[in-house]
Amino acid sequence: MRKFEYETKKPSIVFYISAPLVALFVLWGAIGPESLDRVSNDALGVTLDNFGWFYMLSTALFIAFVLFLAVSPFGKLKLGKPGERPEYKFYTWIGMLFSAGIGVGFVFWGVAEPALYYLDPHPDYINADTATQADAGLRYAVFHWALHPWAIFSLVALTLGYVQFRKDQPALISSAFQPLLGDRIYGPFGKGIDTLAVLATSTGVATTFGLSALQITGGLSYITNNAIPNNSFTNFIIIAIVTVLFIFSAASGVNKGIRILSVLNLTIAAILLIFVIVMGPSLFIAESIVTTIGGYLANVTQMSLDLDPFGDGEWLGIYTIFFWAWHISWAPFMGIFIARISRGRTIREFVAGVLIVPSLLAAVWFTAFGGTALDMIVSGNEQIGNLVMENVEVALFVTLGELPLGMIMSLLAIALIIIFFITSADSASYVLGAMTSSGSLNPRLSVKIIWGFLIAGTASVLLASGGLEGLQTASIVAALPFAMIMVVMVFSLIMMMGRDMKVEQKRKSRRHTKKVKEEVYGDMYDKMKENVYDDIKEEVYDDIKEEVYGDIKEEVYDDIKDEVYDEFKERVYDDLREDLSDQLNGELDTPDSDEKNSDSSKDKNNH
Repeated sequence: MRKFEYETKKPSIVFYISAPLVALFVLWGAIGPESLDRVSNDALGVTLDNFGWFYMLSTALFIAFVLFLAVSPFGKLKLGKPGERPEYKFYTWIGMLFSAGIGVGFVFWGVAEPALYYLDPHPDYINADTATQADAGLRYAVFHWALHPWAIFSLVALTLGYVQFRKDQPALISSAFQPLLGDRIYGPFGKGIDTLAVLATSTGVATTFGLSALQITGGLSYITNNAIPNNSFTNFIIIAIVTVLFIFSAASGVNKGIRILSVLNLTIAAILLIFVIVMGPSLFIAESIVTTIGGYLANVTQMSLDLDPFGDGEWLGIYTIFFWAWHISWAPFMGIFIARISRGRTIREFVAGVLIVPSLLAAVWFTAFGGTALDMIVSGNEQIGNLVMENVEVALFVTLGELPLGMIMSLLAIALIIIFFITSADSASYVLGAMTSSGSLNPRLSVKIIWGFLIAGTASVLLASGGLEGLQTASIVAALPFAMIMVVMVFSLIMMMGRDMKVEQKRKSRRHTKKVKEEVYGDMYDKMKENVYDDIKEEVYDDIKEEVYGDIKEEVYDDIKDEVYDEFKERVYDDLREDLSDQLNGELDTPDSDEKNSDSSKDKNNH
């Protein structure tokens, strides 16, 4: 595992706006749960009646766009600088994708969804035979958890990973709009986008908190024969316990707490899946996997754009649109977290890991668990069917109880859900901390803890006001603004990648031209290059000589003039001194002096 250093920043204005708003929402739910439930249902009706088509069309667009990026030349671009390698190994990476929170949905709905869609079929299959209804139940379960949710997460994660690690922008939703808004992303408009993303994320994460609490409570109640009551009070206790546990994981950071628990979670999930395939109706599961994948691929376009315009659309609102909205409300959280753990991967590799692999795992998981439950229901086990319709959270444990080692596997499933719950809380608090700390990928522990408690409070009031329906309603309503933001994000991302692709193509063209020259000319190219180099060197030398000669000539002339002047000055001085010396000696030898010398010599002789 490679380690990157990330800066810790102070909470931004987004924190001081969004945190109080979430706190007021929690207070509203605590004081007036009936009022919250009534307003939420009214908002749900308006959203479904007017924007159901938008949810269906936009999610289909996201799949097409992400697949286009993977197969196009854009797929070679990297979420990071050239030469950067992935930070996490593939198995760890996949484990963190699931443990970030979406794994909770797999465990909660794995048995329940196929059974629900068999007992409460899609309007197109109400009058179909049993086998057709069962096939449709499995197909729609896979439909809700395969390409669509992962395309939603992929779009946001790709955009944020690209602007963070390639454009050096902060880990904020507003950063994705820099090509469209420029520096305005740092002003009120950008802060508004980030605040909407935080509110949508907190609602989506709270929904997952609530689902986890419901299933843990239901499982404990079932395996203890109702010694632990399956009620709201137990749900609140579970949420409080997990909130405390997640703080210890949050304190250890992404590279320890989330990473270690994610690997453990993926391993437990694999054990459960293999157990169901081996101990359940193995041949039936194998045939169902092949049939379901084939039916899904053949009908995915029709299912994606089916709005039931001649019906009341109630089934789509309860199931399909709820899941699309829930996934969209999760998108800021999952997008930032997936981007954080995907640094160094190419877009093509990213799409394969985040879109294709999870979709295949979803098909196997829902067909294995749901197919096992359907096989039991069709064979006459009415208990599973009744519990699925009345207490959907216990469907998994009832199904495991019908298999060998059911009690052990049920306990293992509860452990899996608890760990999923902790990693979801840890991941969510981390992402919300980053979103409200100017995009810091190492937010303060205190900020993460505050968000953990706020999300736990939101989940609690949603459960108190409307139970599972309250969670679904909140997700559908809160996701609408962010769904619109995601559509604009598509155009922003393609603009950024288009510009970078042109730069990459120019670099590639230069490298290709050089390579072709070397391959075509071989040694001759090197010899020609040497000859050309020598010729050019001579020409350049002559040009430089002409340009520089005049300037150097003046400087050299002045230097030589000074030197010659000094030399001549010394020589003239010497010659002049000799001449003056000779002249002075001649003037000193006068006639008077000769006579005096002669007289004095005579006197000496006379004496």
